[in-house]
Amino acid sequence: MRLAGFGMRAVAASVTVGLLAPLARAFYLPGIAPHDYKIGEAVELQVNSLTPSLNAENKLESVLSFGYYDERFHFCQPEGGPKAVHESLGSILFGDRIYGSAFDLHMLKDTSCQVLCQQKIPGADAAFINDKIMKGYNYNWLIDGLPAATVKVDDRTEQQFYSVGFELGSSQAGQLVPHFHNHYEITVQYHTLDAVHHRVVGVVVTPASKNTVLPKDGTASCDAAEPMNLHEDRDNSVVFTYSVKWEASEKSWATRWDDYLHAVDPRIHWFSLINSMVIVVFLSAMLGLILMRTLHKDIARYNSDDAEDLQEDFGWKLVHGDVFRPPQRFELLAVILGSGYQLFWMVVTTLVIALLGFLSPSSRGSLTTAMLLLFIVYGFSAGYNSAHLCHSFGGLSLKRIIITTVLFVPGICWVVLMIINLCLVVAHSSAAAPIGTLLGVMALWFVVSIPLTVCGAYFGFRRKTIDPPVRVNQIPRQIPDQPWYLKPIPSALMGGILTFGAIFIELYFIMNSIWFHKVYYVFGFLFLVFCILVITTAEVTVLLTYFHLCAEDYRWHWRSVYTAGASALYVFLYGILFYFSRLRLASYASLITYFGWMAIACLLFFILTGTIGFVASHLFVRRIYSAIKID
Repeated sequence: MRLAGFGMRAVAASVTVGLLAPLARAFYLPGIAPHDYKIGEAVELQVNSLTPSLNAENKLESVLSFGYYDERFHFCQPEGGPKAVHESLGSILFGDRIYGSAFDLHMLKDTSCQVLCQQKIPGADAAFINDKIMKGYNYNWLIDGLPAATVKVDDRTEQQFYSVGFELGSSQAGQLVPHFHNHYEITVQYHTLDAVHHRVVGVVVTPASKNTVLPKDGTASCDAAEPMNLHEDRDNSVVFTYSVKWEASEKSWATRWDDYLHAVDPRIHWFSLINSMVIVVFLSAMLGLILMRTLHKDIARYNSDDAEDLQEDFGWKLVHGDVFRPPQRFELLAVILGSGYQLFWMVVTTLVIALLGFLSPSSRGSLTTAMLLLFIVYGFSAGYNSAHLCHSFGGLSLKRIIITTVLFVPGICWVVLMIINLCLVVAHSSAAAPIGTLLGVMALWFVVSIPLTVCGAYFGFRRKTIDPPVRVNQIPRQIPDQPWYLKPIPSALMGGILTFGAIFIELYFIMNSIWFHKVYYVFGFLFLVFCILVITTAEVTVLLTYFHLCAEDYRWHWRSVYTAGASALYVFLYGILFYFSRLRLASYASLITYFGWMAIACLLFFILTGTIGFVASHLFVRRIYSAIKID
């Protein structure tokens, strides 16, 4: 029985690429073309949503973002109102809301203490702003595609680096009312190409809190020593001011992101990789011992013509007539595996594109956009493999398998996302996806994904079914009592912990990047960790499948899926640990958003790893039963 088509060579291909990956280095292709400015040319400053960061206690208290022009902030608006900037689908789905601003910047033109506007902030809105300051919210501005940053120093290396965003305000221990940052010292670094053309290569903002008084002539002095405190029991008059300084830099446009892409400690990534490799070597040694010694002896004895040896047959040969019996609920199994192929090819293609540098940080939301579009396109793979496997298991209803494949993973994810989005709408968060964006995603699903799934299912159902290498008995064999460690839950937990052990360190960096709005860029490490994940999952599942067959338990189909997919449970438990150690979410909207996304991630991870485990076990089972003689 040959495994389904183009998807079945996934494990072998990933192992091969994983071995070759260290020989190659990823290169960077810019996501946008450079903009050459002339002296005096206007340079637009764009504003994005305010996002939460660590508070004074080094905890994240919220995961909700709020639009810059949320009426409760009372920030200065440009003449004619703010104009939205075109954004990618992924950027919108992950909460970016970019607009033009009232700031007036011109290349190489320094300005000092320019007045933006004067605003009156009521006490109720002052309470809202103070709450966001206490929760560590940050401004997020963009100039020429570069985020405005704060200069920080690495405690270990004493090296300076740029941290994206800058504080909405400041609060010291014992301070009753926080300071609101209403003055901005903007330093723009530029690189000179020639006497005429210049490029922006860095943006640093140093905010300050100044209780500036605006005289009648409209000119202000930014020398006020008294900080700007927003009182919640009365109206507050706030003057917003800024200064601009242009600073020459030797950095080229191609390397301007280097200061933003700071690794806290690169040795941790290497430790993660070495830790994963140790697990792989250990499992490979065990698997090699079984395949080269125990299994080889079993096959030689089973194929022996010695009558005495034949009488001593035991273990996995005794279940040859049942091992290829169609499993229970095989239609659901086929749908899960088809979706697993879809996810696998989506992940592999995304990582390859990222390694080639097409998903650069200058293209906001490009990673999410690529993953979403690839998932939609690979709907063909989901339909093809679901229908082929279901037909091979004995399924006869093509219509049912199509409907289930179309609705299973996308339907579950859509329902959870709608719940999250509804909570964000109620909380007035800018992270709530607009109705137009949601309709656009639905249109992609109906117009592209569903037709591709139907087309793939049609060809998969028509393909020749997978024939077992041995005859299946009509009457199922009775399964003896299993030892406790081979029962479903213990064996799955044992298999899942080994797979999780290969990825948990890199998982920390991924979650830190998502929830703390850090730039994740080490796709080389991530690709190698993914290859190790594939190898580890395959080897763990094959080992446990062999142990189950030796115990005369032939129900390996579902066992291989949830043994490999059990690592998703550990990922969810790690998410809970991450919540208690790094987060302190107070609002229901933040809680639902965090655990809702964790649930989606763990579901997809279960389907992905479960499919890898099934593929490896299926190839293993076919190989060993094809090697023995059956009377």
